[in-house]
Amino acid sequence: MTKTILTRKAAALLLAGVLGAGAAGLGARAAIMLTNTVTGQPLDLAEAPEEGRDTKAVKTFLETGRNIYNEDPVCLPKAHELFLSMCSGCHGHYAEGKIGPGLNDSYWTYPKNETDQGLFETIFGGANGQMGPMYGALNMNEMLLVMSWVRHLYKDDPKGAVWLNDSQRAAFTPFDANAKHIEPAEELPEACGGPAG
Repeated sequence: MTKTILTRKAAALLLAGVLGAGAAGLGARAAIMLTNTVTGQPLDLAEAPEEGRDTKAVKTFLETGRNIYNEDPVCLPKAHELFLSMCSGCHGHYAEGKIGPGLNDSYWTYPKNETDQGLFETIFGGANGQMGPMYGALNMNEMLLVMSWVRHLYKDDPKGAVWLNDSQRAAFTPFDANAKHIEPAEELPEACGGPAG
């Protein structure tokens, strides 16, 4: 029995080393602990495409758990376009919910999604129901852009928007689907992880 336990521990340590080396070798290593929303197991960032790993936003996020694209007016048009193409079919054009849950209010199916780290974990690794892992469809930079659009669509009291910093919270206007809003754009500006970004 002791031999079996030691062998399992050794295998677990070896696997952890291989996964860590894989992520480090591809330029995506987190200072924060990222875990699967459903299983709680560590996320393997090596599963994400190489493209979009080395942007300033991804590096900042992996160090701090904060998304620098939140309320960035330069990045929101591309964020809107990505959301429409990848998320709106299940979550609605304004994240009001359809097949998947609404994402534009203060209720979170998974309470951890209130934070940027939690929302990234759910997008990257998937969740229950039809929400599969998105690392095969979006790169990590695109995930952060999509997250910024979800945050922009928030329609409740800004005091509950823990993902905003104090100045963003003070300037934040809850989303109104009937008001004029940012149009989607295909262009990915350099400041949003575009070429040389």
